[in-house]
Amino acid sequence: MKKSVGPSMIKGTIKAPASKSMMQRAIAAALLAETPTRLLNPTYSDDSRAALSVIRRLGATVEAKEHEIRVHCQGGMKPTGEILHCGESGLGIRMFSSIAALCREELTLTGKGSLLKRPVSMIEQPLNELGVEVTTSSGCPPLTVKGPLKGGTAHVDGSVSSQVLTGLLMALPRAPGDSRLYVKNLKSTPYIDMTIALMKAFGVEVQHTNYETFFIRGRQTYSIEEYEVEGDWSGASFLLVAGAVGGSVTVTNLDINSRQADRRIIDALKVVGAGIKMTGNAVEVVKSELRAFQFDATHCPDLFPPLVVLACNCKGTSLIRGVERLIHKESNRATALQKEFTALGGVIRISGNQMEIDEKKLKGGTIDSHNDHRIAMAGALAAINAESEVIIRDYECVAKSYPDFFEDFRAIGGEVNEL
Repeated sequence: MKKSVGPSMIKGTIKAPASKSMMQRAIAAALLAETPTRLLNPTYSDDSRAALSVIRRLGATVEAKEHEIRVHCQGGMKPTGEILHCGESGLGIRMFSSIAALCREELTLTGKGSLLKRPVSMIEQPLNELGVEVTTSSGCPPLTVKGPLKGGTAHVDGSVSSQVLTGLLMALPRAPGDSRLYVKNLKSTPYIDMTIALMKAFGVEVQHTNYETFFIRGRQTYSIEEYEVEGDWSGASFLLVAGAVGGSVTVTNLDINSRQADRRIIDALKVVGAGIKMTGNAVEVVKSELRAFQFDATHCPDLFPPLVVLACNCKGTSLIRGVERLIHKESNRATALQKEFTALGGVIRISGNQMEIDEKKLKGGTIDSHNDHRIAMAGALAAINAESEVIIRDYECVAKSYPDFFEDFRAIGGEVNEL
């Protein structure tokens, strides 16, 4: 299916959706908790729904309502089936592989679409070292684990993703023994800060030295009566850039002190000269004359799509580093951005680990989302100052992280039409 987005004047106030990254972590922690947990401000993105499906298969009782989810895994995990379906969630399959390994049963984690091509081979070594049998399909899903996870010493390669480390950190406090992890070349360290902060909220502690050595005490207990999922800086980044290039916007439900990596969109908007005002849990962004920027997105690669739109509207040539982090996303996000924005009249050059984007008034046209939610959202932003409408094919993929994106974009002035 297709949506068209026409040139738009952006103005309004909108609430940021709940963070799917924090939501998935909270769902996992609630599974591991020995007491019932209420998750407040939930998001029902596709990735979150997949995580709920996984914990149900691992024996949790889940009562989902509009504004809260109740989770209880009375008596510990007792798998009700051999297959755990993670949808298209990279975090889901990499995180739940370690959690599922706490069970003695042989369990297979799988998914659909792009997830079946995303690498999971980096999970094998640390789980093997911790007493778990692991097999993959040539380094990709499906992934089979057979525990139990015992604790001990393991080595983790963090060069492709921090998500494997997140899973280990969350699972090992429930192992019978203490554990020490030696991590090399860790990327996206803010996501590990998010994991540790959530675990602390549930009463579980992790110690680390420079993100290289992690010590996790075994036999810890997860417990919290209620946990409120914070607003999503990843989704909000698109709304904030929309305001910067198209008029003005105020986005609420954002923790200014959040550990989310994509909070750094504020740094980028300050550098380009957008007007920014932060009050309480709200961020207001106002359009002004925008100048070219340089930005290192190595630890926040999900900002590439909104930053490309921002760069097209900035005077001069902008440079974004961290292209190597985009290869194993829902699409090869770097080449997908280059292809689709070139089709709209943009000028993007990729050289090694960096991307250069020239200031360019986009002409409009048709783009393919590549089944990548962030490409689809970037296409909508591209239309704001384009000469004509932008048509987005397979726009439904936004449901992965932000199901209400087009409705929210329309609410702040986006000219959105179904085709």
